[in-house]
Amino acid sequence: MNDGSSATYNSADDSIVGIQAEVVHNANVSILHPDASPQEKYKVGVRFLEEGVPSRARDMISDAIAHGHDNAEVRFHWVLAMLSARAYHDLSTEELQRLHHASGLVRTYAEGPWQDALHITFELLAMPADSGTGRVLERLRALSPRQRDAILHHLDLVLTGGLKDSLWAEHRDRAETARFSNNRVQRVWAYFEPDPIGPRALPPRPSTAAAAQAALPLRAFVFVVATAFLWILALVAQPAAAVIEVVVALGAGVTAAHFGRRWWYQAHQLKAKNRLFHIPQTNDPASTGDGFTNRVRHAFDHYFSTCVPHGFAPNLWLGHTVHIRNSLAAEIALLYRESRISVDRVNWLIRYLAEDARDRHHKGLLFGRRHQNQTPGVAEAVSVVALITLGITALALLGTVASGGDATQILLAILAVVGAVWSGHAAASSWLEARSEEHRLAEETREYQEKMTARQVAYQSWKSFLYTMRPSELEMEIWLTYDKTLFVDEALRHYQLTWRDLITHTILVTPARPYKRGRTKGGPWRYSRNSFRLFLVTLNGVREISAEFDFTDAKRGNGQRSNYRFDALSSVQVTERTHAGDDLELVLTNGPARNIRVKDADIHQLTPDENAQEIAEINLNAAGFIHTFRLLEGIAADGKGWIERNNPNNLPSFRAAD
Repeated sequence: MNDGSSATYNSADDSIVGIQAEVVHNANVSILHPDASPQEKYKVGVRFLEEGVPSRARDMISDAIAHGHDNAEVRFHWVLAMLSARAYHDLSTEELQRLHHASGLVRTYAEGPWQDALHITFELLAMPADSGTGRVLERLRALSPRQRDAILHHLDLVLTGGLKDSLWAEHRDRAETARFSNNRVQRVWAYFEPDPIGPRALPPRPSTAAAAQAALPLRAFVFVVATAFLWILALVAQPAAAVIEVVVALGAGVTAAHFGRRWWYQAHQLKAKNRLFHIPQTNDPASTGDGFTNRVRHAFDHYFSTCVPHGFAPNLWLGHTVHIRNSLAAEIALLYRESRISVDRVNWLIRYLAEDARDRHHKGLLFGRRHQNQTPGVAEAVSVVALITLGITALALLGTVASGGDATQILLAILAVVGAVWSGHAAASSWLEARSEEHRLAEETREYQEKMTARQVAYQSWKSFLYTMRPSELEMEIWLTYDKTLFVDEALRHYQLTWRDLITHTILVTPARPYKRGRTKGGPWRYSRNSFRLFLVTLNGVREISAEFDFTDAKRGNGQRSNYRFDALSSVQVTERTHAGDDLELVLTNGPARNIRVKDADIHQLTPDENAQEIAEINLNAAGFIHTFRLLEGIAADGKGWIERNNPNNLPSFRAAD
């Protein structure tokens, strides 16, 4: 759980925590409707290219060209998409032919900055590894920064070493300067924060007033008849005493009814509501599991311990609010206990409730209802006195009848008292229940509306804050690119290599546990912690460097280095497990096999309209896996023979026609 602070907590049975959070953002402008125009498809393709999904970019831009949208700008981005994160040996024969064909189309496009950029791109591709770079560098630097940076980024694996040596210092300096641009450190957390689920509150409980009102007339009729009969008997025996006693009885009855309503409401309705929300504390091991309700309770403990009023220590505040937290946790668990709904999506509401409790404490309203409930103590006392008075008056009426009547009248009076007591209690219960239910329904409706209004405001505020803070796919891709650039630069410095010394290179980006991951719909997974694994291929062998990086601040974690000859790489194979993930296994002749987790399983996170195979390909391409696997597979199969066939001096040449 993360709200922008450094506080994160989770629970796991193993000593190694894996995935802490998984987020799929639905808002993605790269989703096209079926009838999109070629121009729209091209724009989406460019966006995919910029966001690190070249495979989708190739499809989109190729489709736009096939439907007639073709000019220098479109073809420029098509060439970048064809070669992005790929070396020449990753291209099929058909793709090489299409590139050759495109190089001959440059002169047919209208003159302008995009034709210049396309022409320079093919000049770079046609440049021999050992040729001078002065003239083409001058023309490259004359391009706009956007065009120049795009060429250097997407053609990284096909540009010659001499050209990259000439540009590397400024490329590295730009990465060093901009790697924390756009407030990266304070914003990255928002990318992995799940989209909040909408506000909810418990609606008012259904009213039982109708049933109570239906039973009231008959009970009231019996009570009136019984009391009237008793009064008549007393009136016959002693008229003066009977009148006084009836007046007292009426006064006591009205008083009991007036003050008893509040007493009844507090004694019955609120107790029932409190029982509904009470979560008993228990030492049962089952109650400390990782169920939804238990995670909600942990979330309340976490946020209440961070939202502490002035003058309270966190542990004292937790003890002071234990019943409030139990009640709120029960409500949230009841409202949001659904399949595939994680507590992370409800954290905004739990945090708001913790802040609200703190604010109400500052205003002296934390236990507002409890303080309100203290005033009915007077009503309770008056009601008890009135009922005692009513009982004494009933006995007095019975005594009045006994003083002036015979045995038959006394028996009838006793029966009338019994009937009046029974029917009076029943009628009063029905009347009080009906009135209290009306009062409860009105109160709960008002509370529900107030809660929903306040929670809706908090929800919109949090959504707006996330929208403002959350980095775009383009920003995430740029930051990742800068991290990789500086990692490669550090490796070159460590081994004292230049780009001219390299035959080729590849970098594999995989998740580093523990991590949080997120993606936009249709896009690749991005991780809060990455493992960079760089392979530098030289004439003397392969140098492998790996390190873990925190995406927020780019701080380095565990790392290792190893070197091996071409013939030491025995085999490379991939293990695909639908419910576990994909592993890359490197087998060396002089050591144990090494397993590299390329990606974890994600099929359970796909939306119904996403293709699992397509998303898997996007993730593998974004990780650099396809190129890395083909490179290592070729070296493992052919050893140094692979180097001879892939010597930079023997690579295809593309030259734009003048």
